[in-house]
Amino acid sequence: MNTAFKGKSPRRIGFFASLLTVVRKELLDISRDRRTLALVLLLGPVLFPAMMLGMGALSEQRARTQLEGVLKVPMVGSERAPNLVAWLASQSIEVVPAPDNLEASIIGQVVDVGLVLSEDFGEDWHAGRSASIEVVYDSTRRYAELPVRRLQIALEGYRRQVGNLRLMVRGIDPVVIQPIAVGERDLASVAAKQGQMLAVLLPYFLILTSFIGGAALIIDATAGERERQSLEPLLATPAPRSATVSGKITAACVLGLISLLLSLLAFKGATLIDIRAAKLLDVSFESIARMLFILLPMMLLGNSLLTFLAGSAKSTKEAQSHMSWLMLLPMVPTFILMVNPIKSQLWQYAVPFLAQNQMLLKVIRGEWIGPQAWAVYLSAALGLAAVLWLAAVHRYNQEKLAISE
Repeated sequence: MNTAFKGKSPRRIGFFASLLTVVRKELLDISRDRRTLALVLLLGPVLFPAMMLGMGALSEQRARTQLEGVLKVPMVGSERAPNLVAWLASQSIEVVPAPDNLEASIIGQVVDVGLVLSEDFGEDWHAGRSASIEVVYDSTRRYAELPVRRLQIALEGYRRQVGNLRLMVRGIDPVVIQPIAVGERDLASVAAKQGQMLAVLLPYFLILTSFIGGAALIIDATAGERERQSLEPLLATPAPRSATVSGKITAACVLGLISLLLSLLAFKGATLIDIRAAKLLDVSFESIARMLFILLPMMLLGNSLLTFLAGSAKSTKEAQSHMSWLMLLPMVPTFILMVNPIKSQLWQYAVPFLAQNQMLLKVIRGEWIGPQAWAVYLSAALGLAAVLWLAAVHRYNQEKLAISE
């Protein structure tokens, strides 16, 4: 050994210089694995928007077909109500002979909806009494919702018209039985209505992508390098361990940010080529920038947690096993809001995943986010990310991390 270096410790490298060096190293390593990089940057950003827009297009086509086409409805006892049959025909609803067992046909999904007239329908009708009509359907069949609703609206219109005519024949103004006129004024903005269909799936996808979007890089950079025994030389450098951890997390955030940006640009491109389903989403560049800013703390939080978990794993397989439960975490607020919708309150912006969900919903709905909400959200999210970062740094300061067990 050169005597000039006896008793001297290696020169410490600056924090930011070390951080940038680690970032370049990790991004260069992931770029060499072109298959993994293609899956991270192309599969999610292209496949999920295509699925969402495809489902939206199919749903729109189905609704248009069921609403604009002629609806055939089997009716039991149609000979007792010729006026009703004629009214339904004027509403593009064709009455057809009912099968022998209407209930069995509906349960067997042969028929969507049917009508059953009571045996006394004609007698009650001519006597001016209420004639009984029964709408038969299966409420668990989602595809039958539009036909059932369409038939119910037509029957309600017929009931109201006949009722008014009976009153007029008796010299009574129909307005008499309407002591109040109830009107509706929907305060939902146009943007909120447009984003209603995508308001459930889109926040979950964006939160999931930001939370585990850098998983491939983090797992390979920690558990993978530990398994290949290439982590020890990196930890043996004079670079601060905190800079090494921060470099790996930053590289994963860069990868996740690119993936998110490509996803949102895919939706933006769909609006430019006039895909109707894509127009349900506000994908202006301002909205894209707001979404990315909202999700930055989630990237830091998720990648810090992944760094800690991957650093604690003995192998790549063990690190990858954590993905099964990590992918479920962003689902929790989505399921809660579906089962038990709650009003937006300030405390919600301090709860991980729920806060991001609420913030993204406000952007999708075109609503303003107040400074208090921003303050609570950023303080809670960045605070939790800092705690997880400290836990990851502490894990990296343990010398056994460099040893593959």
